[in-house]
Amino acid sequence: MVNAFVSWPSAPLTDSLVRRALSRIDIPVSYIAKDQRSSSDAPLLQWCTYDEMDHELAHFKRDTVLSSSYTFRKALIRKHYLSRVIQTYLKKQPQSILEYACPLTFEIEISFADELDEMWTDELWELGEKLDAGSSWWILKPGMADRGMGIRMFNTKEDLQNIFESFEDDSEDEAEEAVEEEDGTAVVTSQLRHFVIQEYIMTPLLLDPSETMEKTHTSTNLTGRKFHLRVYCISKGDIQLFVYNRILALFSSAPYSLPDETEDCSEIDLKPHLTNTSLQTELGDSNVRLLDELEGCTILSGSDPRKLKKSDILLLISQIKDILAETFKAGLQNPVHFQALPNAFELFGVDFVVSHSASTKTNPFLVKILEINAEPAIELTGPRLKWILEDLFVSGAKICVEPFFGDKIHSTEPWNIGEVRNNLIKCMDEEVRGPQPTAI
Repeated sequence: MVNAFVSWPSAPLTDSLVRRALSRIDIPVSYIAKDQRSSSDAPLLQWCTYDEMDHELAHFKRDTVLSSSYTFRKALIRKHYLSRVIQTYLKKQPQSILEYACPLTFEIEISFADELDEMWTDELWELGEKLDAGSSWWILKPGMADRGMGIRMFNTKEDLQNIFESFEDDSEDEAEEAVEEEDGTAVVTSQLRHFVIQEYIMTPLLLDPSETMEKTHTSTNLTGRKFHLRVYCISKGDIQLFVYNRILALFSSAPYSLPDETEDCSEIDLKPHLTNTSLQTELGDSNVRLLDELEGCTILSGSDPRKLKKSDILLLISQIKDILAETFKAGLQNPVHFQALPNAFELFGVDFVVSHSASTKTNPFLVKILEINAEPAIELTGPRLKWILEDLFVSGAKICVEPFFGDKIHSTEPWNIGEVRNNLIKCMDEEVRGPQPTAI
């Protein structure tokens, strides 16, 4: 019998998915309360939120305690850390696919707008050169915000200055209050210190999600919309990585249009550019599709419309698994902020954007990684595609939980890179010697 502590107080859907997944594996489970975890010598599974987890218990009882999160993984899930580890990795591995799979990114630490004056001659010198040259757009993202909060677009130094001035709050009493905008991209001032500035992808792949429901559409009544890919991946132990092959495409709520260079950045409508479903809750799941459902849709970016083919989708998935493998390898190079433990596993939601270069005939689509999310907001998938979440959690339980507590035969069967089991593609298998438990 395995004791299981399951706790997702703010995510009831996740809680139900975890319990359903545990009922589908060949391991008897007894659910226990938070304060019962250390009172028994029975094997323990902690499948809960990061904050509810007993990380010390998992550290000292690695043979009997399995946790659903690594203790240290900031190198992956914090935007500014991720940017840093990728750039460091590329200095050692300049031929890595990450050279082309990550938008040009700058990271800054700033508290007040007037600090920008010195940054233009130091860490933001290269960005300043590009802004002075014109014709490029950039996205500002708070390093520790999520769900699209605090995102802004700009294309001049003056616009960036105005953005930071708008973030400032002269009243200390209001220092922890959210700054509300009509587009819903609220931010908390305590998060406005670490930022990343990413080059905006001006050539996204454009499709019309309505075409997946009505195949009789003609190209004359379709409107191209931007989307990003939400990829679920599971990391296991120290370390194997698996990509779930049922990938989501999350569309913007408005037809895509290039940002207007003559428009004040504070007046830019972000709806054609932001594809985060948490900013489009009024639309339900109408803008969420499976990547596979997009096969046969008309490509509306570029001057020569054609249909998206199965081979195109397979190419995107191939890029995704290669990019993720390299990204996790980059994270492992920073053991202070990412430590892969043998008795842990974790589900991540990774966001990618697809760039379309119509002039490149051999490989017109290039996948670029945007960010990695821990405890991803899976409820935004919507009821229509809830079944893939059920399958995802069951698959995770079968490859992570069942082998740890059950017959070790499951974990010794060869599983080659690129092989698919339970809708999971194995894309990485590295042996990492993590920190060993020591007495305090």
